[in-house]
Amino acid sequence: MSAAVHPVVRALLDRGADPGAEVGRADWHSLWDALGAGALTRGEAVALLASLSTLRPAPATAAAFARSLVERAPAPGVAFPGAVNVVGTGGGPRTFNVSTAAAFVAAAAGTPVVKSGSRSRTSAHGSYDLLDRLGVPRTRSHAATADALDRSGIAFTGDFVYPVELAALVRAVLPLPPGPLVGFVNLLGPLLGVVPVAAQVTGVADRSALPLLRAVADAAVPHPVWLCANTAGADELLGFADDTIDTGGPPVSVPRASGSLAQLRPVPDGELVEHFLDVLAGRGTPTAVGVVRLNAAAVIRAADPATPWPAALAGAEEAMRSGAAVGLAQRERTGRAVAVARG
Repeated sequence: MSAAVHPVVRALLDRGADPGAEVGRADWHSLWDALGAGALTRGEAVALLASLSTLRPAPATAAAFARSLVERAPAPGVAFPGAVNVVGTGGGPRTFNVSTAAAFVAAAAGTPVVKSGSRSRTSAHGSYDLLDRLGVPRTRSHAATADALDRSGIAFTGDFVYPVELAALVRAVLPLPPGPLVGFVNLLGPLLGVVPVAAQVTGVADRSALPLLRAVADAAVPHPVWLCANTAGADELLGFADDTIDTGGPPVSVPRASGSLAQLRPVPDGELVEHFLDVLAGRGTPTAVGVVRLNAAAVIRAADPATPWPAALAGAEEAMRSGAAVGLAQRERTGRAVAVARG
């Protein structure tokens, strides 16, 4: 590492001596400026990411980190009124793609859904991986996302929603493998995307991170964020574990149900698409169908908190029972095939 270490990096490395030390927005802006100018060394980038991932910063520092990135992001130029973004932090026990299934179900039930996501970190298949297997495209701009919403009530965003500074920071550590260094970035990732929706539902695998994520959401996200966690450590609502929904105000109670994590395990690679479509159609195990229904109902309620759980659950169930959810997924797949053929 160079002798002249950036003040942010130094402050993070010195937290052992001063655990209460905070890094403000101006400091973070200075670091991003240095990164963009090529003035941040690989050693500094490694030290920064490693420090953040091994010892989480104070909520105020994390909030300043996120706010500085949001302030540097280009304005989206459009808005997605009434839409909900559903996304998880990843981590925890491996399950099939519950949040992606819930996105299709909620959209089929009439709630516009924009889903941001990523490739797999700890699960068998992340949302990007599943969408690729389904043949469902991700949007490449906010305008294209708005078009997709207008056309079908659902859109899956690509990486363009995330801060370019984070991609540059990860590139700065190469050729070292970034995986072990980006835990903090991945944790905050769902709250760093610029997705101009009306509300967001974010699954959190690590309940101990809820205070930090709430501070970040309140500081950097302009719309309401529901943070969903449970005692089983999954980044989605389960019904059969002690679920909590942190809205930033009074907690939201969650309906109870029976089931186990064993019934939510990912399937072998060759069965991925068939299994996913079966769950959307209500033909999966009762636990799998019930968990997707519950998470879709949470999306419906986030869009309109006045909607009671029974009505939201009934809407999600009808979307699955009637074939509307699996039909929507099939049309999105057909749309991709047509677009490729025309291209």
